Amino acid sequence: MSKDTFLKGAFILTVAGIVVKIIGSVNRILLSRLLGGEGVGLYQMAYPIYLLALSISSAGIPVAISIIVAEKLALHDYRGAKRVFHISLGVLAATGLIFTFLLYYGAGWLIEHQFVRDVRAYYAIAALAPAIFFVTVLSSYRGYFQGLQMMTPTAVSQIFEQLFRVVTMIALAYLLLPRGLEYAAAGASFGAGPGAAAGLMVLLYFYWRHNSEFQHHMNMQPKVRQESGFRIVGRIIKLALPVSLANIMLPVVSNIDLLIVPPRLEAAGHTVEQATESFGYLTGMAIPLVNLATILTSSLAASLVPAVSGAYTLGNKQSIYQRTATAMRIANLITIPSFVGMWLLATPISQMLYGTPNAGICIAILSVGIFLLGFHQVTTGVLQGLGHTTIPVVNMAISAVVKIIMSWLLTAMPELGIRGAAWATVADFGVAAVLNMYFVYRYVGFSINLTDTFKAALASAVMGGTVLMVYDAMMTYTLHNSISTLGAILSGLTVFGIVILLVGGIEARDIEQIPKVGSILAKTLRTLKLLRR
Repeated sequence: MSKDTFLKGAFILTVAGIVVKIIGSVNRILLSRLLGGEGVGLYQMAYPIYLLALSISSAGIPVAISIIVAEKLALHDYRGAKRVFHISLGVLAATGLIFTFLLYYGAGWLIEHQFVRDVRAYYAIAALAPAIFFVTVLSSYRGYFQGLQMMTPTAVSQIFEQLFRVVTMIALAYLLLPRGLEYAAAGASFGAGPGAAAGLMVLLYFYWRHNSEFQHHMNMQPKVRQESGFRIVGRIIKLALPVSLANIMLPVVSNIDLLIVPPRLEAAGHTVEQATESFGYLTGMAIPLVNLATILTSSLAASLVPAVSGAYTLGNKQSIYQRTATAMRIANLITIPSFVGMWLLATPISQMLYGTPNAGICIAILSVGIFLLGFHQVTTGVLQGLGHTTIPVVNMAISAVVKIIMSWLLTAMPELGIRGAAWATVADFGVAAVLNMYFVYRYVGFSINLTDTFKAALASAVMGGTVLMVYDAMMTYTLHNSISTLGAILSGLTVFGIVILLVGGIEARDIEQIPKVGSILAKTLRTLKLLRR
């Protein structure tokens, strides 16, 4: 089977993640214009319930499958890998069907018991039910391909899923709008089903395309005793449960923010309206930018899991160390300049994207969290690949407690206000990252490479000076803020790229792993004497 290196796989997933984000942004704009605030509100009442049901039914399963499949392939046990996939597929198909019926028939119960207070949201909740089955089955295939260290099927399916989802959402919302806002919101919700079905069709194509080659390996393999089905299911549950808990914890922490931050802002002297506005700047504007900046590190984490798992199965500690070091170095090349650029241009970015400078202070503070969150994501991928899936979720729970305490104390201080809540979020990322790093050092022996970090920091500092000069110069000539901000960002990226090449912060093998253009780009940079041989 043709495998991607973990770095190439990360690049593939990153490109897909960016495309998915762009399509999603277009969708939010069109849906908001079509349904207005009230219609989007009905849709948003249904969607968190769907995500919760999905988290319980399947979240964590792809990670577990990828770990076990990678273990089997490392031992050349192709029959075992296929057996893991078939068992997980059967289990997930059953659980997906169960949760589909639970959500469909439970929609009325949620309305009746006022867990959802607007009765019009019933149609949107029920319309999301079919998607659970398709997404749950989809997760089994994605876990299987990721275990094979083939990231292209997952990446392509993500793009097709999002594209079909958005097209169906907008089309049905538009067609059903004359019947009423609740039916239009339901049409938008229903789009998740066809989207997941399209993604599944893509994965079925890749499965059919590669199955004959895999079957050949199975036929050539000598017979070995296979694990029982109960043992495989037990291992999947053991590995997946902590990951599922971590996925559930994210919306739980967000809801805790909702319960703590606005009241504590009021305690600091804000009116209800001011508290709501500040909370929107933090959670609706600043945090999405942090998540956007860490697309590559989350992709690195996903790609690391099977790569580390396979090496761990073979007892290859040196390979685990090298892959961890490479992932951390690449993460630094993304997160450190992103932190510096967003810190310096926080207010202009806020004005450019959201039409207000008021989110600038939250963006500036949370920019520190880009480096820490990227650190946390990569170390989580390493620990999961080692089979220690419980450790990251325990560390997340500890960091969440720290965040709650800091949010309660700092947000109520009049001199801090929403800045206190932002710093509490940064502390949340930081504590989780430090705790993860302790365990990575304990199990892998890896610690932060100060030389690589210094090179990234030096290039980022030069980039930061360039960003400020270009922005100020362009604004002096009365250019629009958006043009000046984009000009500063592009100039900063160019300078960072040149400086990091000059100081030797990027290796030839890193460039060569970029899909399609990597080898050509590396050769060109060598010719220009900007890349070490």
